[in-house]
Amino acid sequence: MIQFEQATKYARTKGIKKPIIEDASLALNRGKSVGLLGRNGAGKSTLLRLIAGAIKLDKGRIIRRGKISWPLGFAGSFQGTMTGEQNVRFVARIYGVDTEELIAYVEDFAELGPFFKAPVGTYSSGMKARLAFGLSMGVNFDYYLVDEITAVGDSNFKKKCQGVFETKLRDSDVIMVSHSTKTIRDYCDCGVVLEKGKLTYYEDIEDAILAHDRNMREN
Repeated sequence: MIQFEQATKYARTKGIKKPIIEDASLALNRGKSVGLLGRNGAGKSTLLRLIAGAIKLDKGRIIRRGKISWPLGFAGSFQGTMTGEQNVRFVARIYGVDTEELIAYVEDFAELGPFFKAPVGTYSSGMKARLAFGLSMGVNFDYYLVDEITAVGDSNFKKKCQGVFETKLRDSDVIMVSHSTKTIRDYCDCGVVLEKGKLTYYEDIEDAILAHDRNMREN
């Protein structure tokens, strides 16, 4: 379960304070995959990072019962002076998984060749995405956080990513941000709409999509 209790987070730009979420109280139970909907710039990606614990609330708390991934597709947390292998080793220690098994899995999955032992700072964005996705799939999570990307690379690599991800979701839930309504429908059972700092939960993903569409028409 992921539970928000009077959770508040503000974005501050040029001295202006804008609420991402404000006094939000909401429970997301296991066994349901959630589509997160909202306008461009509403703060959906920030909300995923709050759930992951990558950034802190200004007020309130988020209770997490279960192992939660970092946002898939987010490769900004890698240490650039460390090699891909060293970054994987570091993550293995944090999450308490077998280090050598995770290294072997990611090296095979990411298909980086000799670059796996090169500093991540020398990687292209696509190589970082491969490393990030492989690392995410190498650790078993109760919740996978997905920010737009579910597969990276060429068509064959995308098929491999898609297959592994769908296998993971047999035992795990997803909280997903996507501009594609089809993708949201494919993966999500229920929805949360983020609108002007307010989180509204809908048991049926179709109701969430309708509510989001109404918000978009109103302004």
